[in-house]
Amino acid sequence: MPLLTRIRGPRDLDRLSLEQLDQLAEEIRTFLVDAVSKTGGHLGPNLGVVELTIALHRVFDSPKDKVLWDTGHQSYVHKLLTGRQDFAKLKQKGGLSGYPSQAESEHDVIENSHASTVLGWADGLAKANQILERDDHVVAVIGDGALTGGMAWEALNNIAAAKDRPLVIVVNDNERSYAPTIGGLANHLATLRTTDGYERFLARGKDLLERTPVVGRPLYETLHGAKKGLKDFIAPQGMFEDLGLKYVGPIDGHDIEALESALARARRFGGPVIVHCLTEKGRGYQPALQDEADRFHGIGPIHPDTGLPIKASGADWTSVFGDEMVRLGRERKDIVAITAAMLQPVGLKKFADAFPKRIYDVGIAEQHAAVSAAGLATGGLHPVFAVYATFLNRAFDQVLMDVALHKCGVTFVLDRAGVTGTDGASHNGMWDMSILQVVPGLRLAAPRDADQVRAQLREAVEVKDAPTVVRFSKGAVGPAVAAVGRVGGMDVLREPGTDTPDVLLVSVGALAPMCLEIASLLDKQGISTTVVDPRWVKPVDEAMAPLAERHRVVVTVEDNSRVGGVGSSVAQALRDAGVDVPLRDFGIPPRFLDHASRAEVMTEIGLTAPDIARQVTGLVSRLDGRFDREAAEVDSVEPARD
Repeated sequence: MPLLTRIRGPRDLDRLSLEQLDQLAEEIRTFLVDAVSKTGGHLGPNLGVVELTIALHRVFDSPKDKVLWDTGHQSYVHKLLTGRQDFAKLKQKGGLSGYPSQAESEHDVIENSHASTVLGWADGLAKANQILERDDHVVAVIGDGALTGGMAWEALNNIAAAKDRPLVIVVNDNERSYAPTIGGLANHLATLRTTDGYERFLARGKDLLERTPVVGRPLYETLHGAKKGLKDFIAPQGMFEDLGLKYVGPIDGHDIEALESALARARRFGGPVIVHCLTEKGRGYQPALQDEADRFHGIGPIHPDTGLPIKASGADWTSVFGDEMVRLGRERKDIVAITAAMLQPVGLKKFADAFPKRIYDVGIAEQHAAVSAAGLATGGLHPVFAVYATFLNRAFDQVLMDVALHKCGVTFVLDRAGVTGTDGASHNGMWDMSILQVVPGLRLAAPRDADQVRAQLREAVEVKDAPTVVRFSKGAVGPAVAAVGRVGGMDVLREPGTDTPDVLLVSVGALAPMCLEIASLLDKQGISTTVVDPRWVKPVDEAMAPLAERHRVVVTVEDNSRVGGVGSSVAQALRDAGVDVPLRDFGIPPRFLDHASRAEVMTEIGLTAPDIARQVTGLVSRLDGRFDREAAEVDSVEPARD
């Protein structure tokens, strides 16, 4: 019987010998390649933490001890060792989440899937243990990529201040986040990987000097007082220790015995400890190791033997943007690009290859990226910061107070906007059009197709005195949706065929094909509809109010939260213009959405053509009924007044 099938919880590991643990590690890697190749998911990161996860669960007693993962995409092995071995529907509706999930297991403490937050969580939990006098241990696993985030260092500053508060920080150092980790921290960790620790040197020196009469102890104290220089000379882990953090390592992250020894020492220590583990992303799977871009960080379904995709995908929104950026770069030398450790996922790899001196990867530091972009703009360049829509949330203050307040010409390109589905609650890009509505001067574009991505990106980078935003969806981009006319700056996608139309349907971004389907369904009910694409949804086009006034009902449809979104801004614009037309806004409800396919999520929240057409039909019918009743009431009252 395979060893993996016998593991129902972490304590089942205690009965295994070292040889059996090595066998278990190989079984886990085989399982992961087989399972994730069928469903897609984060394969490379999990192949790299097999031995580390085994050692963590051997040394610590989860769930009493809290094992926290940053960002959580490397928690598949943790799931297997805590009794979750059905990966048949990984990241699918009704299946396992691709991240830790409190709903799945008591062993999952936090559900964070935004990087660099785990040390803050760990700091708070360790403080709670101290105040409540619990002997629980807190272990935070953070990658070298996540350590490039400023929040991680803010937390370290607090953690180091309490020398007697137990907390184990495991640095999973694989030289990568999505792609190879860059920056000063990465260089520092690289040095640690290639030098012997100074601890053995210092320990031997202390022993020798303390046994030397008269001068030994004073000489040791002098050396110890100068330990910063000594550490930097022999092994520069002083960066951590000067913060007040005990340092253990670097440790071979694929040697279970060495890992257990280091973790056990850290567990016994009465204060904060860094355990520095060297791991290999994609370990044991040759196709992943040969993938220099991101070591199979996140994959779709693949052939397990070759690592090749099961089916070829068509052009996607991201590649359309990436290709246009290269064209813009050739035309304008002032165009520069910024990424937050996601060069390839956001489509900037081709730009980087073409213009290596005009691309800046700042690490997982969205706040810094936004402020740096403001500086670039002030210096005479036009920066384009490409980032997932959900991650821009982290830089809101900088967008508001650094970019917008200073009227900087910075373009933010938001990938994965709207419902993304399988990555779950934290990855749906459903807040950007709400939170950005409050930023004075900001202009926001929502392209409906590839042609509009190209056109609106070009329009965005022409703006020199305000932030601009271009947001688009995840996945394949559909065929072009042609305009049949224009009103103000808005594209008309469908004419009503009558001078007295019933519904003005405002279509936002990629939902244009669905909105045209809604109009067709309404037409079958005898309801005439004008469909417009505002293109730029902030500010609301001045032509919107007079156009709305010619209709009986206004309907907005957006792939964003209904709270404070495009529907709300259109309603406010109509009120400001004195246009008293009923408005119904359709969008994402204000709740966190479970992982499922995009289509399944859209169906669940009622954001489909049949659902919307049914509700609009009911609305128009009620209006007709109201008008008929008012007429009947007038007819019945008139004779009484005579």
